[in-house]
Amino acid sequence: MALDIVIMAAGKGTRMRSSLPKVLHNLAGRSLLQHVLQNVAALGADRIVVVTGHGADAVEAAVAAPQVQFVRQMPQLGTGHAVQQAAPLLHDAGTTLILNGDVPLIEPATAAALVAACGGERLALLTVLLDDPSGYGRIVRGDPAGRSATEGGRVQGIVEHKDASPAQRLIREVYTGVMAAPTAALKRWLGALRNENVQGEYYLPDVVALAVADGVAVVTERATSETEVLGVNSPLQLADLERRYQRRQADALMEAGVRLADPARFDLRGTLDCGSDVEIDVNGVFEGRVVLGDGVRIGANCVIRNATIAAGALIQPFTHIDGEALGVQVGAGAQVGPFARLRPGAVLGDEVHIGNFVEVKNSTLGRGAKANHLAYLGDATVGARVNYGAGSITANYDGANKHRTVIGDDVHVGSNCVLVAPVTLGAGATIGGGSTISKDAPAGQLTVSRAKQLSLAGWKRPVKVPKST
Repeated sequence: MALDIVIMAAGKGTRMRSSLPKVLHNLAGRSLLQHVLQNVAALGADRIVVVTGHGADAVEAAVAAPQVQFVRQMPQLGTGHAVQQAAPLLHDAGTTLILNGDVPLIEPATAAALVAACGGERLALLTVLLDDPSGYGRIVRGDPAGRSATEGGRVQGIVEHKDASPAQRLIREVYTGVMAAPTAALKRWLGALRNENVQGEYYLPDVVALAVADGVAVVTERATSETEVLGVNSPLQLADLERRYQRRQADALMEAGVRLADPARFDLRGTLDCGSDVEIDVNGVFEGRVVLGDGVRIGANCVIRNATIAAGALIQPFTHIDGEALGVQVGAGAQVGPFARLRPGAVLGDEVHIGNFVEVKNSTLGRGAKANHLAYLGDATVGARVNYGAGSITANYDGANKHRTVIGDDVHVGSNCVLVAPVTLGAGATIGGGSTISKDAPAGQLTVSRAKQLSLAGWKRPVKVPKST
């Protein structure tokens, strides 16, 4: 029996007050629609249909994938009308799960339970209990006349808040906008929808009454929490959902033993795998895939993306690590920062020290190497126990091509040196401070390249000429 998934993503999102389609706004580093697609990936659907409309080109380009098909809803005439556009692509035999592209945090287990509740025979609605259900459609149970509108009994329909009686407004169980239906029956109900309402739109919840009239059982599945069914209609709601999501990630990490200085000041925008005894100070931002080994300590205000940091390493405050596609590796016991920057391809060996205002890109540093102050290492291979002086740089770009610098073990590079690649410094070499090195430096020798120092007797410093009046 086929499983089809329809995701409604055609709305403009007027209250977002943005030119960006609502479903492309980011939550924890991914768009709302990407969250929905990721959460249902494990269901193994035979077909996923995304209904686009406002900003359709941008939406379709952003989430294009082999398993995703698109249909367009032009104009947008309600949720029922949206699913009508997808209906021709749905398999007749099976179940259709209908989701909203602006409700990003539905749990895979919840979606699977709803599909199971449908079983290809029943109309299954996802509901949630709210302390304040104002504005939501209430689940009406009891006899067809609604005389027993309790939270027990068979579902008879959904009544919108504005249409609800005082008794019905006391109902705490509300419809979330998510349903699973037998596809053949769903197609029939969609064809029977009417737009005889103030908005002149076709409402998907109207299929509930049609199912009841057909004698099809209407069942419910309860969401585990309010958070997983909250939609986004404004920047305020997006920010609220962001904090809810981040707190959920923080709680999971702390339950696994990670020590967060303040879970309210933590942001995870990807995946974070932590060993034991990891400590993370305030305002850390983790993006892409980050792995922290046992005993790693992350200082305040660090941004770390696509990096693996080995056991016992210390990342001091205000450090920026961005591995992009190549990644960054930090060895065991290394120290980085404060105010350091590691770029793609940086590989630091064990016990390496990278200090304040040092930038490393596409370079490998051997065990115990140090670059403690105000330096740049780009496209370099640095040996063990190297001391790389303050203000020194590798000049790795000739205006057209990148070239590599090789620094052997135990080299000492003095302050304010320029290493013009391609160049090799032999093991144990010493480079005198202020040198510009454009030729290979022999192992074990002192190499100096700088102008002779002169002192000019009788030289006068220029003075400011008074302005004429």
